[in-house]
Amino acid sequence: MTRIGVLAIQGDFHEHIQVLESLGVETSEVRLPKHLEGLDGLIIPGGESTTIVKLADLYGLREAIRSAVDGGMALWGTCAGMIVIARELAEDRPEPFNLVDMKVSRNWFGRQVDSFEQDIPIEGIEGGPYRCVFIRAPAVTELGNGVEVIASLNGAFQRRYTRRGAER
Repeated sequence: MTRIGVLAIQGDFHEHIQVLESLGVETSEVRLPKHLEGLDGLIIPGGESTTIVKLADLYGLREAIRSAVDGGMALWGTCAGMIVIARELAEDRPEPFNLVDMKVSRNWFGRQVDSFEQDIPIEGIEGGPYRCVFIRAPAVTELGNGVEVIASLNGAFQRRYTRRGAER
């Protein structure tokens, strides 16, 4: 059986575990490097990216995660997790883990009051489109070699909006 860990040091890790378990996936909370042993994959959840990076560095997880990914462990980052695993950020901080060859901009879609939901098809998953929630969401602004896009929001890379809706 596939065993997926969820980084459980900050953010919405409990919700990720609930969904995985509802799908019959064996899960594990990851708080220390030793918790990565035997995992087939790791999800770094949404939360606050600066806090996630600071705590991961405090507990020695940055290098342990990098080593596990280099050894073939699958990796997925949602929202703040995507910020954490990026090669580069458009902003000065936090320093990402440089695990996925992409550049990410934090809070691309604006402030909390600019949050929205959108139905988006996801390539390779039948039954969509799927309801996606954008709450101060980041966006990928550059992709490197070997990165495959399975879902995107139309125009996410071409347009960015302020609270008043003016293009910037």
